Amino acid sequence: MRTTRRAWLLGSAAWLGSWPLKAWADNTQRSWVYFGTYTRGSQSQGIYVCSMDMHSGRLSQPVLAARVVNPSFLAIAPDHRHLYCVTEVGNYQNRRTGAVAAFALCRQNGALEPLNKQPSGGAAPCHLVVDATGRNVLVANYTSGTVAVLPVDRLGRLREPSCVIQHRGHSVNPQRQRGPHAHSINLDAQNRFAFAADLGLDQVLIYRFDADSGTLEPHDPPFVKVAPGSGPRHFAFHPSGKFAYVINELACTVTAFRYHADRGVLEGVQTITTLPRPRKPGDTTAEVQVHPSGKFLYGSNRGHDSIAIFRIDQQTGRLTPVGHQPTGGKIPRNFGLDPSGRFLLACNQNSDTVVVFRVDEQSGQLSPTGQVIRVPRPVCVKWAPFVP
Repeated sequence: MRTTRRAWLLGSAAWLGSWPLKAWADNTQRSWVYFGTYTRGSQSQGIYVCSMDMHSGRLSQPVLAARVVNPSFLAIAPDHRHLYCVTEVGNYQNRRTGAVAAFALCRQNGALEPLNKQPSGGAAPCHLVVDATGRNVLVANYTSGTVAVLPVDRLGRLREPSCVIQHRGHSVNPQRQRGPHAHSINLDAQNRFAFAADLGLDQVLIYRFDADSGTLEPHDPPFVKVAPGSGPRHFAFHPSGKFAYVINELACTVTAFRYHADRGVLEGVQTITTLPRPRKPGDTTAEVQVHPSGKFLYGSNRGHDSIAIFRIDQQTGRLTPVGHQPTGGKIPRNFGLDPSGRFLLACNQNSDTVVVFRVDEQSGQLSPTGQVIRVPRPVCVKWAPFVP
């Protein structure tokens, strides 16, 4: 019999109270998986966690790890001892800003211990990363069109922003691009340059990053453009460091770049659709990730509700379509590839489900494992290692 949404919500009280999780015996085959969610207008209460069998892809029943408002995007520190999340709101402490929250992560039982919160340097923070030293968190604020750096102290706690940069300008879409909308921020492998995809400007802005001072400075050139009306959203580097990709939310395309790491320069080489058919009203894209092997690229289609699969040319970085996999739910806002590259977890925001797919290492194709778990309004997924 199909489980109704009401029955699941009534039963959620039991699993919300089941913390902490039982530790797994074979830690070499297990990992913690954390889910960021939207809490407003939903039954979610914050960040959820479950354990994953890295051989079968089986997930345990998720439990509430931390109560926090709209933790829509998560980032885990390089040492896996701290987790940071945005609080995607437009007002925090009576200021026109959102917040970033810090947690200590227990790798024995997956628990998150709240440390502190700080203003994000702008309204509606939607994406963040931790730099390679673990001493800074960089955040993109969508509504205000700003990017900021928040230093981290030796205990993992956040300090107030050491740098806030306001983007300026607009593009051609009168509904979505009347002003800047910073949608993501990423760092290159050398921790020298930061790349901010701004949906409102049709630009990927490039900054020189100083980890010691926690500052960003506009690079020369200061940005690279995509086609007008594209709406760049999320950005991903190839493991080789030679290529980078931005997924364009409004146009449902991916733009491939050659990356000149010594100069911090992006050179456009290709733009390709993420859809198997002409774009329809309501179609948008969300997440983009490169497989750990560097062979494949994946992008999520909302409206079409699928994962687009591409093969990557290892010499040029150009993309060749492989196919599309339905996500088994509505509005796949985000997905994640596990560190081994064996599995892809699709977060279906409007279906309250996370669906597990196995990745074919030869073709890049995805196949459902049959594993589906209930997470209210899931929008982000991140992994951390289990340690006994």
